[in-house]
Amino acid sequence: MSSDPAPGSSLSAARRSRELAGAVGGPVVDVLVVGLGATGAGVALDAAARGLSVVAVDAHDLAFGTSRWSSKLIHGGLRYLAAGQFDVAHESAVERGVLMERTAPHLVRAQPFVLPLTPLVSRGQAALAWAGFKAGDTLRLTARTARATLPAPRRLSAVETRHLAPALRNGGLRGGLLSWDGRLVDDARLVTAVARTAAAHGARVLTRVRALELTGSGARVRDELTGEEGEIRARAVVNASGVWAGALVDGIRIRPSRGTHLILRAEHLGPLPAGLHIPVPGETNRFVLVLPQGDGRVYVGLTDEPVEGGIPDVPEVPETDIGFLLDVLGSVLDAPVRRENVVGAFAGLRPLLDTSTGEAARTADISRRHAVLTSSEGVITVVGGKLTTYRRMAEDAVDAAVRTRRLTAGPSPTASLPLVGAASPRALEALPAPRHLVRRYGTEAPAVHALGTADPRLAERVLPGHPVTAAELLWAVRHEGALDEADVLDRRTRIGVVPEDRAAALDAVRELLGEALAHQD
Repeated sequence: MSSDPAPGSSLSAARRSRELAGAVGGPVVDVLVVGLGATGAGVALDAAARGLSVVAVDAHDLAFGTSRWSSKLIHGGLRYLAAGQFDVAHESAVERGVLMERTAPHLVRAQPFVLPLTPLVSRGQAALAWAGFKAGDTLRLTARTARATLPAPRRLSAVETRHLAPALRNGGLRGGLLSWDGRLVDDARLVTAVARTAAAHGARVLTRVRALELTGSGARVRDELTGEEGEIRARAVVNASGVWAGALVDGIRIRPSRGTHLILRAEHLGPLPAGLHIPVPGETNRFVLVLPQGDGRVYVGLTDEPVEGGIPDVPEVPETDIGFLLDVLGSVLDAPVRRENVVGAFAGLRPLLDTSTGEAARTADISRRHAVLTSSEGVITVVGGKLTTYRRMAEDAVDAAVRTRRLTAGPSPTASLPLVGAASPRALEALPAPRHLVRRYGTEAPAVHALGTADPRLAERVLPGHPVTAAELLWAVRHEGALDEADVLDRRTRIGVVPEDRAAALDAVRELLGEALAHQD
């Protein structure tokens, strides 16, 4: 098995310049995609894999918006099952299995969760939660996901619960409920893999290109690096810009919902072999999640609050969200986590489709179903949904483009199309590279590792205590389309999500990136 990049999959500044020059004012392409989050990158891959010519643009970077601010989970749809949204739940379970077993087993693995049965959880609530976990396992079965991929839920004794979550308060602990779900090593890395796989199938993936105006036959765009404007002509235009979709196409109403996560140093909670489900007091089907990341950090999330007014590029985290999450976390811990222990926080905006006709519902109650809408001018917009179902959203959007714009293309092949770096668990286990690299790069891990072997300076960690090496930064520039330090720190790696870590690594990253960009073709 070759560890070199898949042919045509490498994204770089030089490739961007060449392909942008050919796209602006060039021949008409079959599909123009606006937005390079998970859904937009998925649309680019789906269309290119069907043999269509594709240009995909984003005003910023891959995964710049909502797709880098998730809980990093690939959900099986249990929450939607409890809400009676059976179709959404089944679709989520199916797509989880696709990612874990076929398209991205290197990026998605099983994550155990413990729901501690504290005095705040009544026996009735515990019985309801257990019934939900069993129903979730039935969803796994109907989605045909193997038991070896996702183990069965089970009840835990108090001793077992404390072993998996030593930070829990011991007083009154009756035991726990163990369940499993899918967990991404990094949501932005998934988007990068999807975009690179699209590029390997011939899609032109262009970051820092802003769509100024859309029509059914193309877009006026601006190169954000040079300020130059031009036209990209296309037979079909797909608007996959998430919470910004309504700004590009009239009649699209989005109700953004803010999901906030806190970042703690792992030492504040001690060893966490499993994540935690902590019931939110007064809510029957809502939990705060404690998510160990394996890099010395733990995420605690998340909120579900409506957002009014303009949509910022990077959402701010209000103190009310931080206080809420700390309060729920403190309800089960032996030693409280204080505000000064929060070393970072991030918030993402869910692009929920507003279908309300009267008094608006809470954003927590709005369906996570996705929708594919065609404007009077023929622009196709895909909105709603969630990270887990990005592939199905993309397939539906391309189906609509093929149908309404009369393109010549067959059915989607993406349910069985491995992403860059994917291989079977056995093949991944046999790769001659450190495990943390295999989990992030899959079959490309030996090539990343070889950079550090050839140059010991590249084997050094960028930040003490954090696993990312200088070789990974160089790889991001050469093969993953990173154009500056923000791309590397905030999306190709997760260093930048903690401001203190970002500041500590910035000078070294700038020096390395300057050298790497100077030596590109």
